Amino acid sequence: MTGRRKGEWIELALPGDTCAWEEVNAVLPVPLKLWRKLEHEGGIRRQGKKVLLRVFPDEPSPVPGEWTDLQVLFEDDYLLVVNKPAGMAVHPSEPGRRGTLANAVAGYYESTGQSCGVRHIHRLDQDTSGAVLYAKYELSHLLLDEAMREKAIGRIYAAVCGGLPTPPAGTISAPIGKDRHHRARRRVSPGGDTAVTHYRTVESFRDAALLELRLETGRTHQIRVHMSHIGHPLLGDELYGGRMNAFGRQALHGAHLLFRHPVTGEELAVDAPYPDDFRELLAALNA
Repeated sequence: MTGRRKGEWIELALPGDTCAWEEVNAVLPVPLKLWRKLEHEGGIRRQGKKVLLRVFPDEPSPVPGEWTDLQVLFEDDYLLVVNKPAGMAVHPSEPGRRGTLANAVAGYYESTGQSCGVRHIHRLDQDTSGAVLYAKYELSHLLLDEAMREKAIGRIYAAVCGGLPTPPAGTISAPIGKDRHHRARRRVSPGGDTAVTHYRTVESFRDAALLELRLETGRTHQIRVHMSHIGHPLLGDELYGGRMNAFGRQALHGAHLLFRHPVTGEELAVDAPYPDDFRELLAALNA
């Protein structure tokens, strides 16, 4: 770990005699925006050859906490990764809504004595299960947002589609925009936003296939739209033409997150186990 945490503060040993942003940034990556905020709020203290930065401030939760049996996949002072169950929205769509993953994360922080914000770095559809990454404080939030913009956070999904894709591996590059005839749908559209999905067949069944998919972009419903576009909608995905007798939701799971820790630089690979319904689907297809 870079530095040593002391409550709301982190203590850093500096090589030089000054406390300039450039010197601190060589030890701990602090975005200039946050550095100026800390200066303004008195969040920087110099003690000899050490400096204290208030990068772990106590923060109120933006949503009410609720107790849920949350599966934590990775956690440290800066990050949290949880395995979202299917049927749960990532965050409230309107004020006062409860039962979301944000409420569950807020409840987890409360139950473990942590006073930090609920900051999701990416989202999953309500009926998609899998790993969701959170930043606990503004420092890691700014750094992870930048990593997302630079496409440095790998998101790998498992999905079961109808039929057998030909070729068994490939890249779907097709822009995605809103469907003018259906408010909830997206569609491949020449005027849409650039969208690129890489897929690979992991296992073939009689009339379905287990796929591994990697997103290069992060458009709404991207995997679901792209797989429907090439004629292989996900099982259970009624919105995009998937067979409904096989699964009660779209057969899509965020299986892996691959990224460099924003502060320590450690390469992280976080895996989210398949939920029961996904495993049961694969077992039925194998039978």
